[in-house]
Amino acid sequence: MKNVSSQFNFPTQEANEKERSSSGTCEWDFNLSTVVSSSVGSTGGAVSNTIGVIEFDPSNAVVATGGIARKIRVYSFNSLLPSDRFSQANLLDHVTACAYTLCTPAKLSSLRWRPGSDGRVLCSGDYDGVVTEYDLETRLPIFERDEHGGRRVWSVDYSHSDPVLGASGSDDGTLQMWDPRCDGGECVASVQPSEARNPVCCVEFDPFGGALVAVGCADRRAYGYDVRKMVDPVLVFDGHRKTVTYVRFIDGCTVVTAGTDGCLKLWDTEDSREIRTYKGHTNNRSFVGLSVWRNGGLIGCGSEDNRVYVYDKRWGEPIWLHGFGAVGEGSSGGCDEELGFVSSVCWRQVDEEQCTLIAGGSDGDLQVFLGRRKPLMLDY
Repeated sequence: MKNVSSQFNFPTQEANEKERSSSGTCEWDFNLSTVVSSSVGSTGGAVSNTIGVIEFDPSNAVVATGGIARKIRVYSFNSLLPSDRFSQANLLDHVTACAYTLCTPAKLSSLRWRPGSDGRVLCSGDYDGVVTEYDLETRLPIFERDEHGGRRVWSVDYSHSDPVLGASGSDDGTLQMWDPRCDGGECVASVQPSEARNPVCCVEFDPFGGALVAVGCADRRAYGYDVRKMVDPVLVFDGHRKTVTYVRFIDGCTVVTAGTDGCLKLWDTEDSREIRTYKGHTNNRSFVGLSVWRNGGLIGCGSEDNRVYVYDKRWGEPIWLHGFGAVGEGSSGGCDEELGFVSSVCWRQVDEEQCTLIAGGSDGDLQVFLGRRKPLMLDY
């Protein structure tokens, strides 16, 4: 294993404590567990390694990442944890930490594991407008469709009530639902949320098995469609001032959206009512990631100030944030643009008293954070 400790500058403990307490009382203790660096042997140009998506498999034992580097990297989650959970953060490089890599023909914007495949099938959407399914046992593509006219696919997802049914959203302004069981993976439904054909930036089926599929659009709105009748939206979430980049279901009756207006919003799926707005992170132009830990009611997102942010769904300000720090000898530690930004996040969907958040940066680094709920303090 290569030692990258000399090339990674951790924020000071004093700075981290200041960050943790920035929004008042927090019920959680978070600690940086592991850094997987792409800077080993780098001579510059780290932006080409930007991690655009991180996904746990259904067993939460395997992690896959994708991005600008035209690679799907697959990791065993256990390999990302230090042998001694109480020691200083584990320092790894991608070569030694990664179980295997799949090279892809184009830059990747999205990944999603197909439900019911026992973690064997992983789907990608790419900048060339192609949706591809990979069999991870053979490490070969087994299904491919190119129905978005070569326009970039921003998001892919699968239905949880019919796990073979998939959907993709694209720069062509459409959401397309498709079924590999049909000849050629025929499109079974297609909708255009915006009359102006603004790009569809995100797609997510109700993970609790409901009939709703949520769509985020560059027209500043998010939409909910009933998959049984894909004609007009049954819900319209109108409140962001700029592009809606992500939509995530928190539970059976609420979703959270992210926009390049620098805020997250919580919505009621019964009546499209806005419940709460979350502010603190910086997001004006980039996809910075959005993930929810449903067991604990926590929301994670990246930021253009090169920090990862955590919100409790009950409060509008962040409960915790952490700077990625400067990576590599060429990093000046100066302005935000020089440092890059946090470009992707993903929660591990297990447990209730402890949690795991993985974040990826525009420099290609992964950071793993472990959280533990603080013991309840009683006053006598």
